[in-house]
Formats: sequence, structure tokens, C-alpha cells
Amino acid sequence: MIDTKIALKFLLLAAVFLCYNHEIQASEKGELSQIENNEYGAVKFPLFDKDGFELDKPVPSASNNPVFSIEDYAWRIDKLNEASPVQLDFNDIVKRYIDVYSIRHRDKTARILSLSEIYFPIFEEYLDKYDLPLELKYIAVIESALEPKAKSSSGATGLWQFMYHASRMFDLKISSYVDERMDPVKSTEAACKYLQYLYRIFGDWQLTIAAYNGGPGVVRDAIKASGGKTNFWEIASYLPDQTQKYVPAFIAVNYVMNYSQEHNIIPEDNKYSYLKLEDVNVTKPLSLLSVSKKLDISIDDLRRLNPVYKLDFIPESELPAKLTLPIDKVFVYMEQETQLYAEPLVSVNYHDIERNMSSTKGKHCIIHVVKAGEYFHKIAMKYACTSNNLKTWNNLTGDLLHIGQRLKVWVPSSDESSS
Repeated sequence: MIDTKIALKFLLLAAVFLCYNHEIQASEKGELSQIENNEYGAVKFPLFDKDGFELDKPVPSASNNPVFSIEDYAWRIDKLNEASPVQLDFNDIVKRYIDVYSIRHRDKTARILSLSEIYFPIFEEYLDKYDLPLELKYIAVIESALEPKAKSSSGATGLWQFMYHASRMFDLKISSYVDERMDPVKSTEAACKYLQYLYRIFGDWQLTIAAYNGGPGVVRDAIKASGGKTNFWEIASYLPDQTQKYVPAFIAVNYVMNYSQEHNIIPEDNKYSYLKLEDVNVTKPLSLLSVSKKLDISIDDLRRLNPVYKLDFIPESELPAKLTLPIDKVFVYMEQETQLYAEPLVSVNYHDIERNMSSTKGKHCIIHVVKAGEYFHKIAMKYACTSNNLKTWNNLTGDLLHIGQRLKVWVPSSDESSS
């Protein structure tokens, strides 16, 4: 018979070993976790959001994921440097961000490439108008993954992620009906004005990009703390962690967007591109739901093309206004315009709301692990759905949940948050 004391000692040693092994594994993941999961000040990198991108996600097969030497990466970035006034450096931290975009989450990059066909022409037009480097368009990739309705946990909104009060500096209107932070044109012009202002302060594009994230005061403080140095890499250790990572991420995005073909990253199919869209004038109150029905265009597509309208309605107070439509729908709109203005505001009842929210169309599934003190209504509020949605998605009928229970939650494609 095994002595009881010996058995207890064995169990204790086993427990210590397991804890130690867990700490070793956590340490090995730590640095990459910081890169992928950082919250950058007022905004989150969509590609590094908590749980939106699994650190243990299998790497795609080698046939789809080419392997390159360090010299290959350095040479390509040198080529980009030749055509850009923004200094693009290559180092270990930049390489790790390149891996996140080109290897671990190449599917998300494929979606960004697709959306760039809509938004990059707008960005380039306004960057050119303000005599800014065209490469600054990649800031919006970091900020929002090119999702105009993107909203951070702190409330920063839109392609360029402006906070509510900051938007007033640039005359971006926010009302109950519209949010111009989500207007691709107006928010882009605001971002250009801000970038121009920051460059006037620092005279260096890397410092300007860092200040877009952390604010000019943060960068000034780092310059002072470093003894007056003005090279980004020399002051990086004096910057907040999120701002230290922002410039390397910008360089990585620049690289991946330009060399996506070399990495076999194929853009998602895109129903619309910039050249296939056109604006029409709106002179009277208009319901987007009525437009959807009359023009036979899905309300989801109409919302994506017109993210500025928060309630699917253009009221008298917002006139005159613009409505973005596919070119092939413009003539139909002009034919139906008088009838559309005469249409009453389309109301949505309780059953419509429940049916629409329970739909999984245009959404992706995440897993929520139930924590102590959580219940259906609390979880539903977190994910902007209803308790009935949660029950429907998980084939549940009762009201009881248990700690550790895994719930399927369907969230909009632009929402990468999970728990």
C-alpha cells in the first residue's frame, strides 16, 4: 500500500508542475498576445481585438501561405520606401504584424482588400487634395478594418475612429438621425485635416502617425523624456504601449496591402466598387426601407452604402442630402422618386424586430462563455440582441444558465467583440 504522505506529496508536486507548465505556455504566448489583442487608446485594432482572432488559430496550409526569407521582406519594403515619403522600416516587430495580417488572419485581410475597392479611391482623392502621402490611407485599415460602422468599446466610430467630442473639431454632425463620423467622404476629409495639423507640429510622418493614435501631447512628452530625440524608434520606449505598436502595424499593413498577391491573399468577391456607385440628391424626407422595396435592393446593402443614416430615414432636418446607390439603380430611383417621397415612414413592429434580429444573414458566430452572475438579459445587452435570440440560436427553452456554458452568438460582421 502506498504511504498516504508520499501520495499527498506526489499530488502536490504534480499540481506545481501543471501550474508551472501553464505559466510557461502563457509566457510564450504573451508577446504575440500583446500584439494581437492590444487596445490602442480610444480604438481597438480590429485585427487584434480580444477573442476576435484566436491566438491558436491553425496556420493556413503552406500551399496557400508562401514562405519568404527575411531578405525578401526587407527588399520589398525597400521598394515601397522608394515611392513613399513615409519612412517604412523593417524589423522584428514589423515582421510579426506582417504575419498577423498575412498568415494568421489572411481571411480578414481578404475582406479588407475587397472593401478597399470602395473606400481607397475616396481616401486617395482627399489625401491628394490636402497634399498628404497617399500611403496614409492605411491608417483607416488599422482603425476600422474599413468598416464605416465600426465602433470601439470607448465609442470611437467610423472608418477613421473619431470620438464624439473630437468630431466637433471637424464639424462632423452627429444627431439622432445621422452620424457623419460614418460618412466615408466627410470623415475622410476630417482625418486629412487632422493629419495635416499633426504634420505641421512634428514635421515627421512616423511621429504624425503615432500622434494620430496617442495624441500630440503623448508624442511631445516622449520627445521630452528621451532628451529631445525625434526619431520614432528612439522615443518608442517612452510612448504608451499602444502607440509604440501603432507605427509598426502601419508599416505592416502597407506591406501586406501591396504584396497581397505574393502571399496568395485573394480579395473577397465585392458586389460594389467605387466606380459602380453614384450619389443621387434627396430633397424630401425619405425612408430607406421604401427605397429598398421600390428599387429591389436589399436593406443591408443600402445601409452599407449609406452608413451615415442611423435610423434608415432621412428627415426634413437633414435636407438636402445624398443617397449612394449602385449605378444600375439610379435611373429606377429617378423614375420612382416622386412616389418614394410620398411613401409614409415604414414602421417596424415587434415581430419584425425579433425576426430580423434572430436572422444570421450578414453575421458571424462567436462563442460566449457564461461567467458568474450572468443571465440571458445581461448577455443580450452585451451583444445588442435579445434573450429570445440567444435561446433561438442555442435551442434553449428555459431561463437557467450555468457557469462555463458556451453560447452561440451571431454578431454583425464588423463586430469582432466576444468573451
